[in-house]
Amino acid sequence: MPDSNSALIHGQERSNWIRLRTLILLRWVAIVGQLAAITVAQWMYHLQLEIGLCYMAIGVSVIGNLIAIFVFPENKRLTETENFLMVLFDLMQLSFLLYLTGGLHNPFAVFVLAPVTISAGVLSLRSTLLIGGTAIMLVTLLANFHMPLRTQDGVILSIPADFVFGNWVAITIATLFMGGYARRVSVEMHAMSDALTATQMALAREQKLTDLGGVVAAAAHELGTPLATIKLTSAELIEELDDRPDLREDAALIRDQADRCRDILRNMGRAGNDDLQMHQAPLRTVIEEAAEPHTGRGKTIHIEEGPLPGADTHQPVILRKPEVIHGLRNLIQNAVDFARANVWIENRWSDDEISIRIMDDGRGYPPHMIGRIGDPFVRFRRGESERRIRPEYEGMGLGLFIAKTLLERSGAELRFANGHDRADPAPTVTERKGAIVEVRWARRKIDAQHGETPVPLGRNRPIEL
Repeated sequence: MPDSNSALIHGQERSNWIRLRTLILLRWVAIVGQLAAITVAQWMYHLQLEIGLCYMAIGVSVIGNLIAIFVFPENKRLTETENFLMVLFDLMQLSFLLYLTGGLHNPFAVFVLAPVTISAGVLSLRSTLLIGGTAIMLVTLLANFHMPLRTQDGVILSIPADFVFGNWVAITIATLFMGGYARRVSVEMHAMSDALTATQMALAREQKLTDLGGVVAAAAHELGTPLATIKLTSAELIEELDDRPDLREDAALIRDQADRCRDILRNMGRAGNDDLQMHQAPLRTVIEEAAEPHTGRGKTIHIEEGPLPGADTHQPVILRKPEVIHGLRNLIQNAVDFARANVWIENRWSDDEISIRIMDDGRGYPPHMIGRIGDPFVRFRRGESERRIRPEYEGMGLGLFIAKTLLERSGAELRFANGHDRADPAPTVTERKGAIVEVRWARRKIDAQHGETPVPLGRNRPIEL
């Protein structure tokens, strides 16, 4: 992925996505809940509370909200530090209220988990650990230091010490579990979102290249006749101007430039024409198009083909989809990157399915990563030997994720394995002991002539002279 898009794909500053208004709204909800709880406790249950200090704590939140509303613009996005301070303030304010109302004897002590969960979802790991550690420290203090809850008659409402200890253990464990769980889910969702964005960008790029090739080829086709006319006319002029050397040179120049225009258009139009015919291609042609950018990188790419037993010997014509070409290209690139000298591409077909197997003679996938291949942003520790082989490589699994996503969108199933794990004694596969990826389609999903979405050839159009 280009460096210019790294900020978009990597998503390091996700806390900047949170609007100030969102946290203000959440704080208003908390303020209303706190006021309701204090009011009910005082007027319905007649508890003796430090009502002045309680309203002061709530008033600080109200003042903070009002300042944020009138000072900052409505669409302000908070920085990492601002988000951290907002969440930390809410945690401290809630803990102070709990101190005034019984500490862990208060059933509302469980709300300490709310700031921890929010921080795990939107803040960095460092900020999340600080919020979680602060929450555990405050809960520990509240278990030992707090103002007791008293009834109207002066009776202290409390639970047994064993239950207080149980509450402390439960809240501490819940802080660790909820924080870790929310963090893990958030990271995976963000990684998947980034990877899907990269996939859409890759597919859009491939589609643009395909469309551009079609436009250029169409232009080459349309300009072919006038260029041929210019060349023919200039050739006739050259013959007729033998007695006029100066004009004959001009006519020869016109002919040469017409030939040059023809060659330029021919080279630019090799990508294909945007007509119905170019929406389909033989299986081998699609594979060669996908492999073409990697044929000159010092590794030999072998393409082998053949029908499965009982199948028609004519190779199938498949849909020439950008996602198929780009997905196969990423898989071939990965094989070329890690191969020692050779990459094999086997394409097989039957009446019911089409499969492509890409193999190399490299070291294969790391055994502990086989189950996670295709996940985005998956790193693994490289040994010194791997760093010497590919010092520039910093793989994150994004290329394989894009390939897997695009190919699965076309109806394919992918399987990853290592060649050295296969017990195949055939001499033809003795060197193919590196990584193996098999792409398999139900033939009806990709066959361009007899599948679920056959591509019509359309009607030929006469060339207008």
